[in-house]
This record gives sequence, structure tokens and C-alpha cells, in this order.
Amino acid sequence: MLKIGVFGAGHLGKIHIQQWQEIEGIEIAGFYDPDDTQAALAISQYQVPRFTDAARLIQASDALDIVATTSSHYEIAKKCLLAGKHIFIEKPLAHTLEEARELVTLVKEANVKCQVGHVERYNPAFLALGEQTLHPMFIEAHRLAQFNPRGTDVSVILDLMIHDIDIVLCLVKSPVKRISASGVNVLSETADIANARIEFDNGCVANLTSSRISLKKMRKLRLFQRDAYIGIDFLEKKTEIIRMKETGAPTGMMDFPIEIGHGEKKIISVQLPEIAPLNAIKMELSEFAKAIINDKPVRVSVYDGYQAMDVAHEILKKMSLHNEMHNV
Repeated sequence: MLKIGVFGAGHLGKIHIQQWQEIEGIEIAGFYDPDDTQAALAISQYQVPRFTDAARLIQASDALDIVATTSSHYEIAKKCLLAGKHIFIEKPLAHTLEEARELVTLVKEANVKCQVGHVERYNPAFLALGEQTLHPMFIEAHRLAQFNPRGTDVSVILDLMIHDIDIVLCLVKSPVKRISASGVNVLSETADIANARIEFDNGCVANLTSSRISLKKMRKLRLFQRDAYIGIDFLEKKTEIIRMKETGAPTGMMDFPIEIGHGEKKIISVQLPEIAPLNAIKMELSEFAKAIINDKPVRVSVYDGYQAMDVAHEILKKMSLHNEMHNV
């Protein structure tokens, strides 16, 4: 049995505890949370032992799941890594870029597994792309949420947009060339709505918009490339792939011809990949456990988490400069 210790028994921490209980081959060593009310709820709901000494929980576990507040990620992760323990750490990886950079080094020195909780990598709509050949040249993402005071200790960039930053960096295999951004504080002390434009060396451009003051929820990403349009709805779990075929190519049931001018015709092929029902959080935790047991690479590495943070902080910097220039 792989013994898992959980740091944090808040909203997401309780979800993690519940999912761990459903994963075969896992024993929950216990959890640590300094909040007595949250701790009592976790004990009542899941009958898991509470540790009041973080060091003892680390010692009692093979791997630690860090679902505490972002500001505490670094200190907890550092203690775990210095003890030679594997860690799963929620996004964002750390509170500051310097902390994230040090965690990359500590993971390498400890030679352990470290997975970052960018859960959209496990969204069934994203996984439905499977082995599709992707060379996006323009990406548009909208991530809109209704206001919730939980999470407003960081800007909407680190709260919401970082999901799409990670997905974009996963899809575009090219260095970032230029970033521009703007954002506005509306209800909290940090930006509540923001837009960022990321340009890559290979010519791809990504336009990301995130808001936590929307009246409706939306989590959509659209990819445009030379021969295709791909739409991913992370919220509704739907994916569509529209490709251009040459006239004369084999046609399918959802193909239809269009005239593009000067008598030239193309075939439009519409694909709606089957979406396999799955629990994304359970899948990411289960894969992390399997990576430890089978000594395999994790899907979202500590370096992936650092890269997403690096771009997010550059967006924050450009947003601040933009607002200063325009007295926002």
C-alpha cells in the first residue's frame, strides 16, 4: 500500500481525500490542517486521522499531496523534498517565481516524483484529441467564472488563466517571444479580469481572457492551424475537429463540399470525438501514484508547473506596466 499524507483539508483538500479513498492500493496516512473547524469536518466526513505535527505526517507517508494555500506551498514542499518524499502539489506551483525555481532544483536533487495539479490536462474533452496532429498558429481561450471570495488572494492570472497557460504551453512546442497584457481590479485587491497575448518564436499567437466576475461560466479553447479548426469546451466536455480535405479524398458521413472561389472546391470534414466519462482529479492522483509505483514520468512535471508560473508572472508584469502607462 502506498501511504499518502494530505496537507490541507479545505474545499479542494476534502475532494482529494475523498478521491484518494477510492483509488486502489492507496492508504491515507492522515492529513494536516491548522484550522480546527476544517479538520473536524474532514474527520467527520472521511474518518481519516489528523496530524497536528507536519513533520510526523511527512515521516508517516510515502508521498504527500499538498492542497494547502498557495502561500504555504513552498515551505511544505521543501520539508517533504528534504525528507526524500514524492509530492503532488496543487497549481500554482508556488507563491513566487523564486520559490518555484528552487522547488525545481529540490525535486531534481531529491530524485523523487513531483506532479503539479494542472487538472485540465486530464479533462476528457482535452484527452479526446488523442493522437491528433496539432500545429496551432492561433489559439483563443476564454475562462470565465462567477465571483467567489475563495481564491482572491491571488490575481485572476494565477487563479484561473494559469490553466490555459499550461494547456497552451503543452500544445505549442516553441519558446515564448513576446507577451502583452492588461487587467482590472473590480471586486478584489488583485486583477479580477485580464487579457493576455502570447507570441511564440514559431509564429503562433495565443489570446487568453480570464474573468472571475462573469454572470456565466465558460471554459473554452479554440485552435486554428493550416488545415483545421479545433474547439474544446472544458466545461461542457465537448470537442469538435473541422478539417479541410482535397476534392477526391475519401469522404465520411459528416463531410460536405464547399466552393472557395474560382471554381475550386474543398471538402469540410467534421469530427466529434467520443468523450470518455472520467473524474479528472481522480485520474491525475491515480496517475501520480502509478508513476511512483512503476517509476514512470508524471504527466505534468515540476518544470511544467514552473514554466506556467514563469509565463503567468510575465503577464502580471506586463499588466502592471500597461496599467501604470494608462493610469488604470
